[in-house]
Amino acid sequence: MTKKNIVILLAALCLAACHKSAKPVADVRPAFFADSAYAYIEQQMAFGPRVPNSKAHLDCAAWLIRQLRSRGAQVELQKGTLQDYSGRLQPIINIMAHFEPDSINANKDAILLFAHYDTRAWADEEPLYEDRSYNVPGANDGASGVGVLLEVARQLSIKPAAQPVDIIFFDYEDQGTPSSYTGVQRENTWCLGSQLFAAHYNDRLKTTDAQRPYQYGILLDMVGSPDAVFPKEMYSIQYAQNYLELIWRKAHQLGYGRYFVDRMTYPIVDDHYYLNIAGIPCVDIIHYDGRNETGFASWWHTRQDDMRNIDKSTLQAVGEVVMAVIN
Repeated sequence: MTKKNIVILLAALCLAACHKSAKPVADVRPAFFADSAYAYIEQQMAFGPRVPNSKAHLDCAAWLIRQLRSRGAQVELQKGTLQDYSGRLQPIINIMAHFEPDSINANKDAILLFAHYDTRAWADEEPLYEDRSYNVPGANDGASGVGVLLEVARQLSIKPAAQPVDIIFFDYEDQGTPSSYTGVQRENTWCLGSQLFAAHYNDRLKTTDAQRPYQYGILLDMVGSPDAVFPKEMYSIQYAQNYLELIWRKAHQLGYGRYFVDRMTYPIVDDHYYLNIAGIPCVDIIHYDGRNETGFASWWHTRQDDMRNIDKSTLQAVGEVVMAVIN
């Protein structure tokens, strides 16, 4: 072999090695299966609208508890009562699941993942007044976040995360004052489940072994739409900007920049708001559509929030990003 040929061969070997070592980050996909998340959403829809105090709501709650326990989680129920928009006390059941990491990281602060599992009792964004008394089916607004987190729970049962992870399904998020109500207008009528949790969080840290401090939290709300866009929500920036940037950076590395867009949107009162006030830095991954007057999709709080609004590609994007962040 001539000196020239040796140089060419070495150059070729070097080029091949460089290609092998320079594998794009996006090629290393976190374990997550959208088909599984989709099936979990379908099962929630099979119960019917999960309006608080209904049979569908209670049946769904029992099913969620079984699912989480089957994945090896320690499940805890937080029960309490808070006043609704009319001043009536309403029973609340938050479903809390604790997933342990490898023992080497057992003393690290936990990551909190959460969504709401109830659905709105009134379709008060329907254009026809007579349709506004119907329950909202809640495929995207509720079931999508829960479906993604159930698949995350399944993955955690196979391979624990690098630090403790808690998953909470909050109750009574979507029962804020209906547009038809003409009585006394009360404040803080949305997100009662997260308000209950936030009110007791710091006391629980002192008195309950099951409650560990959270490094940060991620809320999933309306994360299944085919045309989903997740901007950077203002409360998330205010309270948890470093974690928001971490999530969006992971999304872009995975090739999901078309979902996780680099623009800000208005502050949204959602479950993360009350947890932020309680001292847990939380980020809201939520579909926001500025083309509509409500700021949300055209099907939001209507009878059209059904499986037509669930796309497996969007579920895959959100699920992979969450899995990449917690690992």
